[in-house]
Amino acid sequence: MARLAARAWRVRASPPINSRQGPGIMIVSLLFRFRSGQEYHSSEPFGMTSKTRGVPGFPASLNSLDRPVTQPSSSPTALSDLQDAALLTRVARGINEIRLGAPVVVRSDREAVLMLPAEAPPETLAGLFARPGGGVVLTARRAAVLGLLPEAAGSEAVVVRLREPLTEAALARLADPCLDREGPLPALDSVEGVAALSAAGAAVGLAKLARLLPAAVVVPLPDPLEETATQILAAADIHEYQMAAARSLRQVGEARVPLAGAEDTRILAFRPADGGTEHVAILVGEVDPAKPILTRLHSECFTGDLLGSLRCDCGDQLRGAIEAMAAEGAGVLLYLAQEGRGIGLVNKLRAYQLQDQGFDTLDANGQLGFDDDERIYLPAARMLAHLGIAQVRLLTNNPLKVEALARHGVDVVERVPHVYAPNPHNLRYLETKARRGGHLF
Repeated sequence: MARLAARAWRVRASPPINSRQGPGIMIVSLLFRFRSGQEYHSSEPFGMTSKTRGVPGFPASLNSLDRPVTQPSSSPTALSDLQDAALLTRVARGINEIRLGAPVVVRSDREAVLMLPAEAPPETLAGLFARPGGGVVLTARRAAVLGLLPEAAGSEAVVVRLREPLTEAALARLADPCLDREGPLPALDSVEGVAALSAAGAAVGLAKLARLLPAAVVVPLPDPLEETATQILAAADIHEYQMAAARSLRQVGEARVPLAGAEDTRILAFRPADGGTEHVAILVGEVDPAKPILTRLHSECFTGDLLGSLRCDCGDQLRGAIEAMAAEGAGVLLYLAQEGRGIGLVNKLRAYQLQDQGFDTLDANGQLGFDDDERIYLPAARMLAHLGIAQVRLLTNNPLKVEALARHGVDVVERVPHVYAPNPHNLRYLETKARRGGHLF
């Protein structure tokens, strides 16, 4: 350590991760400052460079997917769990940083960028606007809406660079249709398609995970070690985050909760290893895992489930599913933290604003830069596995849910229709789901 000639160091410790198996684990982050003034946070991964290769104290195998220092485990499953937990912790920190408006570094095998989400405070974005070589990263869906790139081009995202320095107004025109949808586009210098696993593509993925607009301002970094951003994230980690979170789900709570019309009900809560948002299993009646159980995958809907919104049929489907399970004597409703088909509450409200301007539910998502449906269903499959349920009778009008569960090893022995009468406010929404979304009514 002395040969590092560290001019300064400090220790940053995260709160303990509680474990039912034993005492909490404290994650400690060491910050080293070298002679050159460059910093390295030891809890953050980065690739080997000429400045770290051969330096005492740095393992030769250090890379963006480096493993946490642990005792050797004879169980491949235990090692995989530790790797997922480390990945989730890294990305969760990055999500928190950009939601706070702080920049992070995203790196792939070939490149690194300093990024801020398009929603970051203007005073923070101004620092990136002034840097040379910067651009705005948009999803391919948003680029197609703007006429910048056909969706068939095969890129997951695009980097747009302007002829003039980037401004707040130009960023709003490119990234936020709710702020500026009709104004002229700024003069473009170049539009470059990039892959999801590129540094720029992963920057948009990180914004999605943070439930922000799927757009970011990026500046290329020849050497990420020269940047003092709080976090350095691997593009591969960002890409894998949702699946790793689903794999890491563990039951953390259970209680008897009598419901109106279904008094014999238990609720089980499941939490990912990074302490993220919980999913919930609602068990009605006497659930026998040996039999195909009536099951519904229900994505949370604050406006429909809680407030009784008439813009969707979610509230009807939630209460109707519980009633059907109570009438049958047993059932499982998996209440998934996937507001707005996975785009989050704020973006759903933005989509509603665009729907009021004439777009249907799918095109409104596209205007914002999202896919028609951003959800994954591995969390549901993992919860069913925890409950010992291998066969289900699925309450759904969405054949994609049937296909998704089957891909994850769940035997869907029957699709049970789940249809409710429309009202004047949700009629177009339901027609769009049937005509364009493939739902069966």
